[in-house]
Amino acid sequence: MIRGGKARCSMRGSQIRLLTQITLRTEACCPCDMALILSVALVAGPLNFRKEVSFAQAPADAYTGKACDALLMQSHLQYDAPGAEFEQINPTAIFSLVGPELSLVEEEFERQVSHGPEIVSSIGRYLREGGGKRVRPALLLLAAKAVCGSAGSSAVRMATVMEMLHTATLVHDDIIDEARVRRGRPSVNATWGNDITVLMGDWLYMTAFDITLRERSFEILDVLTSMTRLMTEGELIQLTMIGNSGITESEHLDIVRRKTAYMFSACAEVGAIVAKASPEERRALGRYGLSVGIAFQLIDDLLDFVSTEDKLGKPVANDLREGKLTLPLIYLLEEGVHEHRRMIETVIAEQGFASVAREELVGLLRENSALDRARAQARLYAGEATEALDIFPPSDYVEALRSVPRFILERDM
Repeated sequence: MIRGGKARCSMRGSQIRLLTQITLRTEACCPCDMALILSVALVAGPLNFRKEVSFAQAPADAYTGKACDALLMQSHLQYDAPGAEFEQINPTAIFSLVGPELSLVEEEFERQVSHGPEIVSSIGRYLREGGGKRVRPALLLLAAKAVCGSAGSSAVRMATVMEMLHTATLVHDDIIDEARVRRGRPSVNATWGNDITVLMGDWLYMTAFDITLRERSFEILDVLTSMTRLMTEGELIQLTMIGNSGITESEHLDIVRRKTAYMFSACAEVGAIVAKASPEERRALGRYGLSVGIAFQLIDDLLDFVSTEDKLGKPVANDLREGKLTLPLIYLLEEGVHEHRRMIETVIAEQGFASVAREELVGLLRENSALDRARAQARLYAGEATEALDIFPPSDYVEALRSVPRFILERDM
């Protein structure tokens, strides 16, 4: 279906082979400018790319739209017709729809850090080797594909930008929190020290915005500058709340929106912008990302109590050790039991569980339904995220986006 000059397309079999050959013989650079070509496709189930492609074939100094898009449309692509696998809420199946583009994001991240001084290259490699789910760039790419069926060079560049900005926030957060472990190994600040680490975070921020400037889009810059300001405000507000056992649910959710959810919203919204989405589609994806981000953080807060250090890659109950009260504890304190408040304030004062057993506190959270209430809140926001996608016609890209909040609710790591 063609709407507003954009192709809503799903392809398989001979259609893919035909369109690949046509595409490789055109001068089209933006996927959304290819509506006339893609309109020959019938709606038949989207493509699941499996072939690895490489930015190494593009010029070393810049990835132009033509170079990137040609790589993404190489012939001899293998494909599957996904569908039923989403019922299992498998993150591998969800993100396989943007697998080739995520590989290009990894390569672009590596290319950027390798062009910096040796210390930047070393830390950049260390950060990439630490792994991560790449949820944020994947959301941007899926959002773009949900709008126009493709994610070209601009989407790949902006997905790289979002991964850089997210990495910068993690680097700075570890300094603020004095964290020694990140993803199961020494944090950057534990390895290189705070002075170098804070500058590495700054480098990532500035490089991300330098890449963004090349898009020549005030819309994208407006989204990213607003997001960065809100994240900084969220961190500042949270720091003023350290050790405050009187924090309310609304105050905590405000911090969650600023520190975490607005980045998810920005990812989805920027994906919409690069795909030339309508204002309605852009707003819907922004709402989707915001709700996904809140659900993600609320589940993260739950896992901080009930998961294990091996799964989390960091000490459990770390937020409480640092004096940060999250939703389960806020709900527990709403019961007004003096002994509960005393236990929590003791853990904060001791910065650990020397006098209060973590298992005892988790038991109280279960007995008083605090964990269930927090999960119910996460489920509410996950539902809002799913509803925001109702304006989009069915496609596997939209279904993948719908599956993300369901996966978040069920994740255990």
